[in-house]
Amino acid sequence: MPQKLNSNPMNTTNKSYEYWRTRILYSTMFGYIFFYFVRKNLSMAMPLIESDLGISKQELGLFLTLHGLLYGFSRFVNGIIADRVNPRWFMAAGLFLCAAANFGFGMSNTVWLMGIFWVVNAWFQGMGFPPCAKSLTHWFMANERGVKFSIWNVSHSLGAGLVFLLNSGVILLFHDWRYCFFIPGMIAVLGAIFLFERLRDSPETMGLDPIETYYAKKHGQIIEPVNDAKTDEKSDGKSEPIQESLGQTLYKYVYSNPAIWIISLANFFVYIVRFSILDWAPTFLKQAKGIDIAQAGVVSSCYELIGVIGMLCGGFLMDKIFHSRGSKVCFLYMLGCTITMGLFWWTDSSSVLVNALFLAVLGFFIYGPQCLIGVIAANIATKKAAAAANGVTGIFGYMSVIVTGWGVGYVAENYDWNAVFLCLIGASFIAMLLFCFVLNAAAPEQQNKT
Repeated sequence: MPQKLNSNPMNTTNKSYEYWRTRILYSTMFGYIFFYFVRKNLSMAMPLIESDLGISKQELGLFLTLHGLLYGFSRFVNGIIADRVNPRWFMAAGLFLCAAANFGFGMSNTVWLMGIFWVVNAWFQGMGFPPCAKSLTHWFMANERGVKFSIWNVSHSLGAGLVFLLNSGVILLFHDWRYCFFIPGMIAVLGAIFLFERLRDSPETMGLDPIETYYAKKHGQIIEPVNDAKTDEKSDGKSEPIQESLGQTLYKYVYSNPAIWIISLANFFVYIVRFSILDWAPTFLKQAKGIDIAQAGVVSSCYELIGVIGMLCGGFLMDKIFHSRGSKVCFLYMLGCTITMGLFWWTDSSSVLVNALFLAVLGFFIYGPQCLIGVIAANIATKKAAAAANGVTGIFGYMSVIVTGWGVGYVAENYDWNAVFLCLIGASFIAMLLFCFVLNAAAPEQQNKT
């Protein structure tokens, strides 16, 4: 007796779509972890480079500043490109080139040559996040992006936390800072191969429906997408949509939107706190708290690893409690960050456990906004300009390295770490205030929902 054919092709479509959604999510997530292996490895190596080559804190801080500034600009430029190219080869190529720059840095012996390789690394690092932003906005709906982006954003904390732990082991094993760049570089080459094999483009290029159509079919809903495209009336009475130019799209969805600029400015202050702790925590713990450098790396990893919980909680709150209005979550998180930063500064303790606890709580509060700002920008700008909008927030975020790189190095060397902490408390408070101006920012299809 012949077998009965599948009478419900939607079941097959659902399985195929969910397979690819899962694959895109974990591929971009693990791929971005590899980018961190060849970006944040400098933090653990800095104290050893300082003693081995006689490079000052201000010079090391200048590395961080130049790297961050060019990275922010690169994210913007590559965001415009990423909205229009296949993320599969784009992201894989960027990671491979970052690995090459790390090999060059590890083989260098002079400040100017190390600076060149680290700046080159910064540009190629900008090819990491934009294809992720594009992929997530094309494969997931606005009302689920808070959770999905927060899951993806675990890559930030895992990447930075794991590279702290990896390089702690590398230092103990090899007693040479150069291996902090060689070993992560080799791992990044493998990561580039992984990305090229796993990653794919948008659903439409895979022969699948756009995410809005799929979501409507799956849930038995009729979702009317926001269609604000201009039309051209033809002589036969038919109307055809007018294709927007790149400039028109960017102006319409990004540059003319005040909310994009406000959250970008807030991102500047969020990143001052984030990077100051991320880049200087091992040095601060060693010099101000008297904690051994290997232990300092482990303590610093708490900041990143507990940040994972902060991200996941933030995404849940955005989607399930605040109806896709992530700025409300960011306001609450920055309030908690400001209070915790003040307590960390006020508490004078050299205990490894106490310092690890404070860094863990700070990681929880700072990584919620760090994750959700990207979701807010993507939702507001829609799929048409999600990566470009994140490029704008990225420019502001990485302009913060003017403060967190050379600035923190200058203040710490010429004043003390107390002065650094007072600046960080102020930055956290300003970010909290800025989120008040965009509390109701959401995607166009979510604007009428409460």
